[in-house]
Amino acid sequence: MTAYRESRAAPAPSLGQRFQYALRGVLPRDSGTFALLIAFSAATGVLIWEAAMYVPLTAMVVPLLVANLMLGPRQLPWFVVLTLLILAVLVPQQPVINARTAVTVVILFALGFIILLASFRRSTLGVGGLRGESMLVDLRDRILRQGGIPELPDDWYAASELRSAGGTAFAGDFVVTARDGNRLDVAVVDVSGKGEGAGTRALLLSGALGGLLGALPPEEFLESANDFLMRQDWEEGFASAVHLSLDLATGRYAIRSAGHPPAALRVAGTGRWSVMEAEGPVLGLIDGATYEPVEGTMRRGDALLLYTDGMVETPHRDIMLGVDKMLGQAEQLLRGEFDGGAKRIIESIGSRNDDRALLLVHRR
Repeated sequence: MTAYRESRAAPAPSLGQRFQYALRGVLPRDSGTFALLIAFSAATGVLIWEAAMYVPLTAMVVPLLVANLMLGPRQLPWFVVLTLLILAVLVPQQPVINARTAVTVVILFALGFIILLASFRRSTLGVGGLRGESMLVDLRDRILRQGGIPELPDDWYAASELRSAGGTAFAGDFVVTARDGNRLDVAVVDVSGKGEGAGTRALLLSGALGGLLGALPPEEFLESANDFLMRQDWEEGFASAVHLSLDLATGRYAIRSAGHPPAALRVAGTGRWSVMEAEGPVLGLIDGATYEPVEGTMRRGDALLLYTDGMVETPHRDIMLGVDKMLGQAEQLLRGEFDGGAKRIIESIGSRNDDRALLLVHRR
């Protein structure tokens, strides 16, 4: 056993590896990019020095803009200062110094100052440029993945669609789903605010509610979500939600609502839509709130619609009039074909100035 342990022991690091480890501890992350950009800025300065008649001072804008995209907040200020020093050395070497040259220099220094201010603002986050944008894109993609519909039996179809106010990538409406055996749980949530303003709260809530949805019995989900929001103590810390718990084997369902527009059920036998008025207070306003379900059974051909108020609400119209208009549109758009129906409905109706979310469930 001793021999085995000795044979499995990690080899001692070489002198070169120790030097690399020490270098990583001294130099900041992305030092290679920083060095390349310094070389790029210096090379641009040399070109301006040697060929001032052909390469203008404004060429120094290029390394500044590239650095603004590539460098983090720790390195960017140093690069800007170094680039502006190179610019200060180059100005006296210009063949002609006139008012136009002076204006160019002032604009370049102003640009450098703006980039410096942006780097100081980024320092609160610790990342900047393309890396910061990639983090936001990753967070957005995680929200969309949580709203993805899990694999369902062949006799069931479900789809969700999201649209944000103004077409931005972040919204205050989102969908979370979870499946455990034959039980499918879906929640459609509308966070207070819209667009980017509600996006940060939606990011946090989607993760929290997604975890609660798969871990709790259906009757406890909205109550736990309400408790979570009460603990956040946000100034705009409320949200409406509707929760569907569906038995995929029998078609039995329970719908609970927290201040949300009513779900709608289409009965295949009559071909008509009806609203289901599940009642309950908005999440995050009343401590210890309870939520009573509306229960029923989806039979072959039946369909359910869950949606946010952006689909039915306008400033000059009662919300129930908006619900009637949406259901009339749904009757036309879903006639004979439910696949892709959620996308057709959300693109044909609803306010473009508000976030919108829609979930369609159909028992084939």
